[in-house]
Amino acid sequence: MYSSALRSTLLPGVCSFLLACGDGGNDQQTSSSANPTASNIPGCSAADLVIHNTRVYTSNDAQWTAEAVAVRGDRIVYVGDNAGASQYMCGEATLLDLNGNTVYAGFTDSHQHLEGVGRRTKTLSLFGIPTLQETVAAIEEFAANVPAGDWIQGRGWIEREWTDEQRFLNKYDVDPFTQDKPLFMPRADGVSALVNSRALELAGITRDTPDPEGGRFDRDLDGSPNGYVLANAMNVFRELIPRDSDAYLKDNLLRGLRSNAALGWTQTHDAGMSYRLVDLMQEIHDEGNMAHRVYTAIPVDEASIMLNERGRETTDDLMFDVRGIKVFIDGTLGSRGAALLANYSDANHNGFMNRTSREVVMPVLEGSLREGIQIWTHVIGDRAVRTLLNWYEEAYQAVPRAEWASTDLRWRMEHAQIIPPRDQQRFVELGVMPSMQPSHGIGDLNFAPDRLGPDRLGYAYPWQQLVERGLMIIAGSDAPVEAGDPRIEFYAAVARKRLDGTSGPGWHPELAVSRETALKMLTIWPAHGAFQESQRGSIEVGKLADFTIFNADFLTIPEQEILEAENIMTIVGGKITYRRD
Repeated sequence: MYSSALRSTLLPGVCSFLLACGDGGNDQQTSSSANPTASNIPGCSAADLVIHNTRVYTSNDAQWTAEAVAVRGDRIVYVGDNAGASQYMCGEATLLDLNGNTVYAGFTDSHQHLEGVGRRTKTLSLFGIPTLQETVAAIEEFAANVPAGDWIQGRGWIEREWTDEQRFLNKYDVDPFTQDKPLFMPRADGVSALVNSRALELAGITRDTPDPEGGRFDRDLDGSPNGYVLANAMNVFRELIPRDSDAYLKDNLLRGLRSNAALGWTQTHDAGMSYRLVDLMQEIHDEGNMAHRVYTAIPVDEASIMLNERGRETTDDLMFDVRGIKVFIDGTLGSRGAALLANYSDANHNGFMNRTSREVVMPVLEGSLREGIQIWTHVIGDRAVRTLLNWYEEAYQAVPRAEWASTDLRWRMEHAQIIPPRDQQRFVELGVMPSMQPSHGIGDLNFAPDRLGPDRLGYAYPWQQLVERGLMIIAGSDAPVEAGDPRIEFYAAVARKRLDGTSGPGWHPELAVSRETALKMLTIWPAHGAFQESQRGSIEVGKLADFTIFNADFLTIPEQEILEAENIMTIVGGKITYRRD
């Protein structure tokens, strides 16, 4: 998670979403002009956009840096020095002199939940509140304005950052001021939640209610549910909450797109977008309101629709691409729901599996091999990781190769936080891609030593170990679980420290990665994870013109200054979708 000091800088205060607001004027740190040079210069090659007088990091090993880029339509036509770019400075070309700024291949958040990113702008956010007492006070203040009978909703509480009590919230914290209003408030991880007595009553949950497969009702000593619920135990409450309208959901998606563009994302990978949301995204695309690209997977409970009816769906401009199925297996480490091979060091159990059972998963895996669908699986603990590697391998063997749609699978494991060395090698052997969130590493390491003990910490969040084995790590944020800020993800990957620059025992700084690797984790490797490396992910002639532009050079400035950098422009397909006024 992020500090309250940084939190205030996450979203720029001035509206500069060009899709929604128009170009509000030139940034003070850039200058732009059109047709500054005669169009009849000998040898001039027309372009629509020329970025020059800057440092460009291409994420292309064959040409790692440049001074200028030219774009025609949505494609890159030139990458090189300023002198070579001069031939494109003619006709109707718009010139961007980016002196003092740095251009990167467009950043990709490889694991996000777009609708949730937009939703958190409209419900109670508990991110960054420093104490349990203040968190409860914030809930009470918000609840006072919720009509009797309506649901109190919010998200983002996280006990590990509180400075007074570091325990899970329970119904006793909120019952005194919510007697006539049901409450459902997920923890920051989204895999556990606080509910109050009124919600338990409406759901019919009592001491005699058994825990569901793949979930748990936390209980008092007498067996009564105490209001902290985990994983599949959350579902009964979700089903009681009134259904959102399409207009409400569409607005959340639009808000998420604009928020992401403001932070510098040119693409996000959405880890579980229902077909209802997919259809709304198609509307947004058709209306011309995509502020960035979206590559997505459908949740496993809708897998049959993808496998038997709809298949892969993509737009001609590659702004929206539906190609995967998201499977959910275990919980999270913070909630002690991650499935471990041995017991937690601070609890007498080893988490839980089967948010999706083997009986459900195996037909999906086998069908995906036949239909050419990518699998994304939520696994965090080492038991979940090993089990899914076994299931992947079992599916490979169950379906004859002649029946596979392709042998280039690129199946993914999302989070994969605890990977013993023998299983790291199996990622290589089975061709599995680790999709990991650096910010989870620096947040979770505040409590991971207590959960795991010293031995398992040696292969927890093992970014450098995986890179040394030749694996591409596709990095994301898991927003709205985390802030969803590329500055934090880059910093976390290279520093492996808290946002204030400190760390703790057992944080294993040797597992951090180089800055060049961190850049690839946010650019070319996510493109590979979406089967798009020939189209985007690096700044090369012929590729899509996606750029993220900051006022700082992430590869050379001191680590702490990465968090202070400002995104000044986001360009997707040659179009400016965000510009800081």
